[in-house]
Amino acid sequence: MLKTIVYLLAASVVFVSLSRRFGFGSILGYLIAGAVIGPGALRLVTDVETIKEISEFGVLMLLFLVGLELRPQRVWLMRRSVFGLGTAQVAVTGALLAAGIGWTSQLDVRESLVLGVSLAFSSTAIVLPMLGERDLLGTGAGRDAFAVLLFQDIATVPLAALVPLIGDNGGVAGPLWPPILKAMAAVALILLGGRYVVRPLFRIVGGIKTGEVFTATALLVVAGAAVVAGLAGLPMSLGAFAAGVILSESEYRHELQVDIEPFEGLLLGFFFISIGMSADLSLMVSEPLKVVGSVLGLILVKVVVAFVLELAATRNPARSARFALALNQGSEFGFVLFSAALAAGVIGEHALGRSTLVVALSMAASPMLFALSERFLLPRLRGSTPPKREEPIDASPAPVIIAGFGRMGQIVGRVMRMRHIAFNALDDDPDNVETIRRFGQKVFFGDPTRIELLRAVGAEQAKVLVVTLDDQAQTLATVERAKTAFPHLKIFARARNRQHAHLLMEYDIAGIVRETFFSSLRLTEQVLESLGIDPEEARRTVEAFREKDEKALVLQHDIYDDESKLIQSSKEIAEELESLFEEDKATA
Repeated sequence: MLKTIVYLLAASVVFVSLSRRFGFGSILGYLIAGAVIGPGALRLVTDVETIKEISEFGVLMLLFLVGLELRPQRVWLMRRSVFGLGTAQVAVTGALLAAGIGWTSQLDVRESLVLGVSLAFSSTAIVLPMLGERDLLGTGAGRDAFAVLLFQDIATVPLAALVPLIGDNGGVAGPLWPPILKAMAAVALILLGGRYVVRPLFRIVGGIKTGEVFTATALLVVAGAAVVAGLAGLPMSLGAFAAGVILSESEYRHELQVDIEPFEGLLLGFFFISIGMSADLSLMVSEPLKVVGSVLGLILVKVVVAFVLELAATRNPARSARFALALNQGSEFGFVLFSAALAAGVIGEHALGRSTLVVALSMAASPMLFALSERFLLPRLRGSTPPKREEPIDASPAPVIIAGFGRMGQIVGRVMRMRHIAFNALDDDPDNVETIRRFGQKVFFGDPTRIELLRAVGAEQAKVLVVTLDDQAQTLATVERAKTAFPHLKIFARARNRQHAHLLMEYDIAGIVRETFFSSLRLTEQVLESLGIDPEEARRTVEAFREKDEKALVLQHDIYDDESKLIQSSKEIAEELESLFEEDKATA
């Protein structure tokens, strides 16, 4: 076993270094390393299944970390992208791939449909590190890709459960309700265990103040949740993901991230090596045209569908291209569905072997295609070369940091400049940064949710952080991380609407401004004056409404997620405000 580990580490060092050197990222290096040292080439490592079982722990930890980032509020804000864009991507791509498979092969509708839907999924284990290496997760394309991947992670569970129902026996052996009850019991156990066992356990372990014990406990939680899900017949990745979501609200989430990330990176690398090893390269010799054609067809369909869907939503060709090319590969969850389909008698061994090879080759091609598109395609779609994510930030310390330099951020910056108050600005839209720089203003390109970037623009020396980002989930993430890492900062944030304001209030920051609130009040004041109302009375009316509404925002904070109580409270406040106006009339 020690010799195997030496081969794995040596191959990783050599091929990952070469891949990174040529700008293709680390994932392609791991896949090539697996193919070279595996059974299909040098045969230095032959026990592929053992390596795969160990390395799958890396995927579990990746999904646990994804879950840690998904506080329920953030999922709610992302619901349109997750369930709208995600559903459309899987449905349209799956239907087209199923039709293509049925047309070009002798497979029946049942086999074609299962393979098409399985191939419609994209790899969370590839896309997130690939975008993360280039610091693109905070961009619009990165956030939409994350939303689609999240939907796919969730959709894996019902799809894996449905595959046996269309098997050769027309369904599962025995009644359907026992496995359903078992799955429900597993989910309940993970939820209750996370709340009533895991959190108290972390408090006890945290009190010991021994780092390695806390790390071991964190790894135990990931493995335990995965095992519970696996025993219930659910994907083990779902258990790890659910555990992360449960602990996303805990006070230990940041320490958990720090402890698990080093293990996740190395084991995820071994996972990609195992994928490279398991690919049946003999099919490349016996059926080269079919295999290459299948890989090209898969990538083409996925890219075209994703591009059209994103373009319809954003009207931004560069963003749509980045989004589509990020999702151009098959998924590790495809292997889960392939295995379920084989066990149910839906597909045969040959279809399984070819599909597995197609997914592995698409995974290998994905980092290279994405790197080439970033280097050659994206600049042409924008019409200019955007600033690179890797550019060094040489910011001088300033009392004010502006996170998000769009319409609202630029107004804040202009007033600061007028008062000769120095500020540093961060924005994650390359087109916006390029345009602003043409006008002589210095703004840095980066994702404000990253602590190291906030530190680079002087957050440790600054006095004020102004968060004026467009994306609500990104605003919440920036505020949360900045408040934790830089508690001395006074944080002011832009709220897109009343719901967003309530979510921001949970962080007890210095100020929250609803973006349309004050402009709406000023417009109302002008309308009242145009109707013949005295300007001073119009001003007092609007001011009374403003004060009452801001008080209501505070009073309703504890019940903002209870619709019936919120409606009743709003009615009472409206009646109180109306009675105040009547009193003013009586005394006038």
